Amino acid sequence: MQPFMTMTPAELRADIPALQESAYLNFGAHGPSPKYVVDAADEFVREHEYDAPVADDPYDTAFRAFDRTRETVASFVGAEPDEIALTESTTAGLNAVANAIDWQPGDVVVRTDLEHPAGTLPWQRLEREGVRVRVVETNDGRIDLDRFAEAVADARLACFSAVTWTHGTRLPVAELVDIAHEAGAFTLVDAVQVPGQLPMDVAKWGADAVAAAGHKWLLGLWGGGFLYVDRDVADGLEPRTVGYRSVETPTADPYEFAAGARRFEVGSANPAPHVALREAIDVIDEVGIDRIEARARRLAERLADSVPDDRLRSPSAPESGLVTIDTDDPAATVERLAADGIVVRALPEPNAVRASVHAVNTATDIDRLLEGLEREW
Repeated sequence: MQPFMTMTPAELRADIPALQESAYLNFGAHGPSPKYVVDAADEFVREHEYDAPVADDPYDTAFRAFDRTRETVASFVGAEPDEIALTESTTAGLNAVANAIDWQPGDVVVRTDLEHPAGTLPWQRLEREGVRVRVVETNDGRIDLDRFAEAVADARLACFSAVTWTHGTRLPVAELVDIAHEAGAFTLVDAVQVPGQLPMDVAKWGADAVAAAGHKWLLGLWGGGFLYVDRDVADGLEPRTVGYRSVETPTADPYEFAAGARRFEVGSANPAPHVALREAIDVIDEVGIDRIEARARRLAERLADSVPDDRLRSPSAPESGLVTIDTDDPAATVERLAADGIVVRALPEPNAVRASVHAVNTATDIDRLLEGLEREW
């Protein structure tokens, strides 16, 4: 249940130092943190280093922090705590799953041509070991379900994004999962562009595993990633990297993996980014994810409506805060806009500029970007 909303997007914006002077529109890459998210991490580090060694136990202090964050993440994404592993990043989560499967030469991995390098590089490595990678071609950020079904017919695993980083389109995750499962394929979803800007319910998706992170739309710190693994499939995965947080009893020989997703946690990771992640989720909940989605959509529509049709690479009716715009020289455009205090990014494919519109943005931010882009038309 969503908590009572007591904070507005404007109030949240006021607490983010990086947004006070610039028109920041790059949340799809990095979401600058509000002061209290940074303060939460700083306070934990001080407690862990100054107080815990003598007043408590540093390991107990850290493990309690991990447990609380696991519970918070689980509630936020519609999972159970034992289905959440705390990771460094989306990339770490995707690799953890890729490395926990007993691959055989000739096994097939299916991905789309819309994936971020985080969702392509693990499979490129496996190709060197005899795994075959099949790429489903898409059109303007859309995937054809029949083409996907044909591709996964003999696949071991299917990997795809929930929201495309290239076009901001929403892929039909639950339908793709059903198709892949019908073919007997494991499903792994890159959801990094979802939490913090759109509602996220992994139970409704039905995927076997979902990787994400908190340093984008959630406005958390780098290092605060998480991995959902369905409890019914976790026992069939054996991580290559094993540490005392991965197992039930670290001193046992032979060891037994920890139940559920915790088998993907390893050792003495820094809890501070995950303490910050918990604070960031609480703040997003306080504003309300539905309110955030609605406001970001209105702002993205304001942007898309003013971009010439032949320049817009995202849907004319935005499906997320990601809006991709064609310019003649994207890198030069990004550099020129940055000089005017407008922050967007260039994409390699399509060769375009991408604005990432959050609810903490304002109409003035959008208008500044549009004014800066006028010379491109």
